[in-house]
Amino acid sequence: MPRNVLGRCSAISRAIFIFSALSLCAPAFAQTSVWVATKDAQSVYLGGTVHLLRPSDFPLPTPFETAYGASEQLYFETDIAGLSDMSVQARLLQELTYKGDQSLRTVLDNSTYQALADHLVTIGMPIQMLEKFKPGLLVSTLQVFEFQKLGFTPEGVDAYFNARAIGDGKALGELEPIDAQIGYIAEMGIGNESEFIRLSLEDLDEMGTSMNEMLAAWRSGDDELLDTLFVKDMKEGYPELYDSLLVQRNLNWMPIIESMFSDSDTEFVLVGAAHLVGEDGLLNMLHKKGYEVRQLAK
Repeated sequence: MPRNVLGRCSAISRAIFIFSALSLCAPAFAQTSVWVATKDAQSVYLGGTVHLLRPSDFPLPTPFETAYGASEQLYFETDIAGLSDMSVQARLLQELTYKGDQSLRTVLDNSTYQALADHLVTIGMPIQMLEKFKPGLLVSTLQVFEFQKLGFTPEGVDAYFNARAIGDGKALGELEPIDAQIGYIAEMGIGNESEFIRLSLEDLDEMGTSMNEMLAAWRSGDDELLDTLFVKDMKEGYPELYDSLLVQRNLNWMPIIESMFSDSDTEFVLVGAAHLVGEDGLLNMLHKKGYEVRQLAK
């Protein structure tokens, strides 16, 4: 697949797994995706997360443990434990499925609908089972199947530290309510459903290669490569998606993060790596406001 096409469809994949949703070794003294922001002797740690990992990806890079050990409170994008609540699952299905006569059959062009049906045959799933899924739910479901084939499990960085914090009695916080995340996924692909799903299907064929590249960048804390892989393709190919999923949410989160510098506790903020890097990332936003931002090394 040509690189520019792969870049565009990978942008969709990474957008999905900013929500959902690597085993390459970094050099012994490499950096990783953990930073510390400091101002007036107060510090806040920020960790870039991957929401799905393989068992072989543990243990996590040492700076994650350093930040966790130094922090009294952990903040996540949303309430991790609450995502498993049955009432939340019911709301998710309510918001992410079509009502009435609307369905994939009515919103997709014929060629895309057939391509989707053909793909589903290869995984033994009739299209009728997913006919009412909106694009965000459909694509994330297909990616879960692919990730399972590659050995990934739902225990990524976020779930791992959420469970650790509960066991250790550390305080937990979130940057946005669960309903906000459901709303973002519900809006994915709306208005350009056929292109969104067509490019996502193409991306599934490249999933193994693209995830290895992305995870290697995450483990080594290569913020420039993370920006290229996570952010630039989305910004160029899907500017509205980039603005809603990254820019606006980062702007909403900044006042919460800045308030952490006014108390005596030390916080560890764990968000998808795409939220930290790039021109509109949280790290650059903090730097512009006068905070000293330093990347932790192994």
